Amino acid sequence: MLERIGRKYNAYEVLISTILSARAKDEVTEIVSEKLFKKYPTIQKLAKAAKKEVIKIIKPIGFYNQKTKYVINTSKKIIKEFNGKVPDNIEELTQLPGVGRKVASCVLVYSFKKHALPVDTHVHQISNRLGWVKTKTAEQTEKQLMKIVPKKHWLSLNNIFVDHGKKICVPVSPFCSKCPIYKYCKRIGVKKYR
Repeated sequence: MLERIGRKYNAYEVLISTILSARAKDEVTEIVSEKLFKKYPTIQKLAKAAKKEVIKIIKPIGFYNQKTKYVINTSKKIIKEFNGKVPDNIEELTQLPGVGRKVASCVLVYSFKKHALPVDTHVHQISNRLGWVKTKTAEQTEKQLMKIVPKKHWLSLNNIFVDHGKKICVPVSPFCSKCPIYKYCKRIGVKKYR
C-alpha cells in the first residue's frame, strides 16, 4: 500500500496515511485517506479541522478517536514548529504525535527517497523466527537488521516481510507448509504451524 501512496501522494499525505494505517487494512486506509485528502487537501486545512468532522471520515478505521487527535495535532505541530513542512529526518518526525520509528521510516522512504528500514510487527516477528535477530522490540530489530542487511535491500525487505507476514507467516499458527523459505527458517518461537 505505501509504495502506491508514495507514488501518488506528497509528504503530508504519506505521513497522515501512514498514521492512519496502524492496525488497519490497506484497502480501508486507502479509501479513508482519499476521502480525508479530498476534504482537507493541505496540512493547514487539516490543522483547522473540527475533530467530529475528521472522525466522520476516518471512522471505518480502528482507533479513530486516537488517530483523529494524532492527525490534527501532528498537522498543528508541523505548522507551528516546522513552518508547514513535513520534517525529513527521523529525530524530528518522531517528535510528532502518533509518529514512531516505523511511521517516520515510511515517510523518509516514500516521501523523501531516503534510506530507512521500516520495521513493523511483521518484519520484527519474521526476523526473529528466521533467527536473524534475537530482539524484544521493533526498534531493537531495526537496529540489528541495519547492521546485517545492505541498505539497498532495506525497503524490499520491508515490503516482502510485510506481505509474507500477512499471508503466510501469520502470528499464530503460520502456514509453514506453504512457505517458500521454510527450509531456511529456524521457526524460533513457533509452537504450532500448518
